[in-house]
Amino acid sequence: MKQFISVNDVRKIDTLVLSALAYKTNPLSDKSLGLNKRIGCLFLNPSMRTRLSTQIAAQNLGMECIIFNVGQEGWALEFEEEAIMSGNTVEHVKDAAPILGKYFDILAIRTFPSLKNREDDYSELYIKQFIKYAGIPVVSLESATLHPLQSLTDIITITEELNKWESSRKPKIVLTWAPHVKPLPQCVANSFAQWVNAWGRSDFVITHPEDYELSEEFTKGATIIHNQEEALKNADFVYVKNRSTYNDYGKSYTNDAKWQLKNKRWAVTNNAKVMHCLPVRRNVELSDEILDGEMSIVTQQASNRVWAAQAVLAEILRTPLP
Repeated sequence: MKQFISVNDVRKIDTLVLSALAYKTNPLSDKSLGLNKRIGCLFLNPSMRTRLSTQIAAQNLGMECIIFNVGQEGWALEFEEEAIMSGNTVEHVKDAAPILGKYFDILAIRTFPSLKNREDDYSELYIKQFIKYAGIPVVSLESATLHPLQSLTDIITITEELNKWESSRKPKIVLTWAPHVKPLPQCVANSFAQWVNAWGRSDFVITHPEDYELSEEFTKGATIIHNQEEALKNADFVYVKNRSTYNDYGKSYTNDAKWQLKNKRWAVTNNAKVMHCLPVRRNVELSDEILDGEMSIVTQQASNRVWAAQAVLAEILRTPLP
């Protein structure tokens, strides 16, 4: 694996999942794999689980991990080619990235969309510029449109639960929109849809109010239903995640509390396990009764972030540089 930006960088999802689960059983089994190697984690927006889990994963592999909060600790970066830098930006990524490529063996980047201009956000300019100029493997810790480490974690968690099944049938997985107090990016929903479709081991349904469609680039192959109760019938896994609109970009048209998952709506599922990437707005996106109930696997899901990151970093470390 030369980089980790999306599911398209993964040869076999199940192989990566098995690697992650093996690390969960024995975290230090490859404690010398990253010896004398450094990973630089650059954060252009805040993080808790992504930052800590990646740091732990790197340390489990023997790597030194250096965290850098770009906005708070460094110069404002310019990403546009041929920019006339007479404004607030101080350093061009063309100058910064090659230096980082000399400091580190792997560069991990977390960016965030503006939610103002869809064309700009979906161009993935920031992470693509680091890939172009750093000269070393780049790992996405979330980008403007995708969150691949989270999605790998989600597949790992679903696989763990399926390993407890006695049935060989495909599970029904439902990605449901939820209310929120502000417009959020489409990253997690895009990425989850992309990975579940590529995985191909489920009946996949996406449910949301009208006007909250995602790009077909990520959802093609899934069934789209605008009635949440209908979509949830006989579901085995329910992934709850808010997002803003894609077509009329970055908007929040509704905050309909009927879309908040509660026990009554959950009751139509097949005792479904409920997932969320966290952080979660309690009693807005998800009710206390769900989050604190036996159906919730959000803590298990979040803890698996370490093993997802460790599997990815190990795969990159094993890949010879050109």
